Amino acid sequence: MAKYNRKKITKLRKSHIGLSIFALIAISTLGVLMMLILADFALTFLINTKAETDAGRLKSMVDAYDTQVKTGDGDVFGLFDMQEVDYFVTDDTGNIIHSNGENTCDMTRSVDYSDLTVVGQDSYHQIKIYSDRNSGILNPVLIISSEVSARQTISSLLEIMNDEITDKDESSIVKYEIDNGMVSMPYWMCSNTIDGKIFYKGGLTVNSSDLAFIVLILSTLAILVVIIVVALFINVIVNFVDQQRMKKLLFMDNVTQNHNWIRFYLEAGELLEKRKNANKKYAVVNLVFVKYRNFVLCHSVAEGEMELRKTYNKIREHLDRKELCGHDNSSSFALLLMYDDINALRDRIQKLIDELSCINDHHTFGFQAGVELIPASHRRRVYVDVDALYNNACAARMTLAGTDESGIAFFDQKIVEDHKWIDRVHEHQQKALENKEFVVYYQPKYDPRTNKLSGAEALIRWKSADLGFVSPGDFIPIFEENGFITEIDHYMIEHVALDQKAWLDQGLSCVPVSVNVSRAHFIEEDLADQIRDIVAGAGCPPELIEIELTESAFFDNKAVMLRTIGLLKEYGFAVSMDDFGSGYSSLNSLKDLPLDVLKLDAGFFRDITDDSRGEIVVSEAIRLAKNLNMKTVAEGVEEREQVDFLAKEGCDMIQGYYYAKPMPGEEYISRMEKRESEDEGSGEDT
Repeated sequence: MAKYNRKKITKLRKSHIGLSIFALIAISTLGVLMMLILADFALTFLINTKAETDAGRLKSMVDAYDTQVKTGDGDVFGLFDMQEVDYFVTDDTGNIIHSNGENTCDMTRSVDYSDLTVVGQDSYHQIKIYSDRNSGILNPVLIISSEVSARQTISSLLEIMNDEITDKDESSIVKYEIDNGMVSMPYWMCSNTIDGKIFYKGGLTVNSSDLAFIVLILSTLAILVVIIVVALFINVIVNFVDQQRMKKLLFMDNVTQNHNWIRFYLEAGELLEKRKNANKKYAVVNLVFVKYRNFVLCHSVAEGEMELRKTYNKIREHLDRKELCGHDNSSSFALLLMYDDINALRDRIQKLIDELSCINDHHTFGFQAGVELIPASHRRRVYVDVDALYNNACAARMTLAGTDESGIAFFDQKIVEDHKWIDRVHEHQQKALENKEFVVYYQPKYDPRTNKLSGAEALIRWKSADLGFVSPGDFIPIFEENGFITEIDHYMIEHVALDQKAWLDQGLSCVPVSVNVSRAHFIEEDLADQIRDIVAGAGCPPELIEIELTESAFFDNKAVMLRTIGLLKEYGFAVSMDDFGSGYSSLNSLKDLPLDVLKLDAGFFRDITDDSRGEIVVSEAIRLAKNLNMKTVAEGVEEREQVDFLAKEGCDMIQGYYYAKPMPGEEYISRMEKRESEDEGSGEDT
């Protein structure tokens, strides 16, 4: 599909107006040809009309003469002479018996078409056309028949005349008579009578009105042709301008006024597929302006776009003539770089990032780059999927998304495997929930002063039929990302409540078990009611369930958080804050939240030593919690010295490997059964 799209874009980019220009030339030529054809038609029509008039007169003379011969009445010659036309009459032997005017008929030049008859006459009567000695036109005989009109036969005459004229000297051929604005081309028409022939002098006479008629037709046609040609020319220009505008919209980025992603995508594919570039190494880079949206929010869109233009221009300064850059989206740029050594490539990108971070005199920006390497090839790259290469670069850049710091990440197979794992988790998560593949583990909490079991935390494990045993670190972050974590929250609360109820029914002395509720869940205003209903449905007393929330959840919606905590306490649940000390506003959280338990983060006191600053911080945190009527739990404790220190400072409970690892429910039951008999050395049982 990507290949097909690139072909379409390439075709659009390389499209030109050649076809339109060809159409313009073709239509213009056709218009000129039509004008010439129409001119020829008009002239032929005019000539044929004149010839038909002469043929009609000769026919009338023949009819009159034959009538007189038959009847013997009248003076037909006197009638003919009154018409002031040149003619002569011969008998059947060819002797002239009467004439009027000058006899200039050239009797030596005629052509006989015996199959054509005179219009309205018998088949033995014919009309022949002879040339006139004074005109010099070597015209043959034209026969006008009842089957062929004068218009058609005069066209034949013209063709024959043209054929003969080509064999003569032009200066001796065309001799027109010009008189009073008229042009005359004389010829003689001959037709058989009962006892001889009549020769009549006619002529193709063109006067000013005829010329005006021809000029009008030609002018009209010329104007039409010019209008059509001009319209087509304007259309070609408009199409060309529209095409350039469309290309600009398609291939130019509105913000940087330079190449956009489509232009980069097209040119990168063409560059990588060239035979001469097969042995060169390339790198596709996804360069991201970190926290660009924050800058726009604090300043303006216009200022943000100005920084993007400056970024693009700075990138172009670092590129070779055969390297590419395009603005992908609001804060991303696509680059195609050549390289020989990967370390040199890294240094080059880092230098670019360092310069980009200082493009603004008042701000220091962060830029992150994801890189996909394209190795050299011994043969031409037949088809390069630029989309896939850039997607790999983006995937590499996403590994840096958890920080706002600048950095460079290269795409490798581990990224592929990580994404495949995420996809597999997505595919199996719902099925795992329905099949109860998620298992609740319990990690006990002990009183460091008595070493007795005082509580526990419920932790989730995944025993998948398809994936095997899956550690929480391999699926919990994925669930938090895709929102499935809220389903896990409900699952855990329900199963812990069911376990507590079952153990109570067995007569065991249960201790409160804390269950983590995700940050995403606390945005739901009815969360407290959901938890109450789940626990009540399992028949478990609410005081045996402790709800843990992380400090970061407090900053999403303070009002909703306070209301939810208040309702949970009202319903009988204890509420604790997990990972206290890992954030930056913990004291502010303690001031506002009515919590019951404070869990000190493992990193809070992991490296404490005698008289260290860490001891002071932990000691004061425990004292602060007591003053706020909160119990304290130290998690992640693994060493005896830590236990002794926390016991001395008055920490209420310790959760860590020193006492116990997370364990299945069956093993946790044994811990509860031993609760009454445990002594101070029970910590060594772990």
